[in-house]
Amino acid sequence: MDLAKVYGRTTALHHASLAVDRGESVAVMGPSGSGKSTLLYCLSGVVIPDGGEVLFDGIRVDELSEARRTGLRRSDFGFVFQFPGLLPELSAAENAALPLMLEGVGRRDAVARARELFPALGLEGLERRRPGELSGGEAQRVGIARALVLGPAVVFADEPTGSLDTRTGDEVMSLLVSTVRDRRAALVLVTHDERVAKRCDRIVQVVDGRTLTESKSVQ
Repeated sequence: MDLAKVYGRTTALHHASLAVDRGESVAVMGPSGSGKSTLLYCLSGVVIPDGGEVLFDGIRVDELSEARRTGLRRSDFGFVFQFPGLLPELSAAENAALPLMLEGVGRRDAVARARELFPALGLEGLERRRPGELSGGEAQRVGIARALVLGPAVVFADEPTGSLDTRTGDEVMSLLVSTVRDRRAALVLVTHDERVAKRCDRIVQVVDGRTLTESKSVQ
């Protein structure tokens, strides 16, 4: 809350605040350079704010060590980016299972758990395909499965449909919002696309580093 972040002479955040409940989706909008991505990175513990505090389940994220913040991002936070960044040598199911394997879960069990997410995301039957055999929308849905496989409390998404055409983007957003809601996680999404933002429960506007306005999304 009341976050501030300065890079050199540039003020990225100035008294920015955002609260999100479990099962709720919030879209953060604003012009380029407004501070919306910096807000997301501060909330997720990637960047430490210069002022204010970031609270998650009563924990001051901004006061944690780098190691503990990294652990938090691996166990409680999921991430979806504009480009999914799938590993080409792994199958779709193995890519989705990667966070589990990094946590020490055996490959067979990790893949089995990841495959459970595929039907809800429209990926059934694509488990063995490599990234080069997937469409852009399919690859992004694998990225969503990867973000959800550990059962995170919060999913952070940065322009998750930015590389997709309008129809595919609408499909991916619908699946992202509904799947996160069904799993009782919170979704914080940064976008410049009003069509994408309207899929969320609330829209927050960021201008010049301030969270100025908030509106109820009309889906």
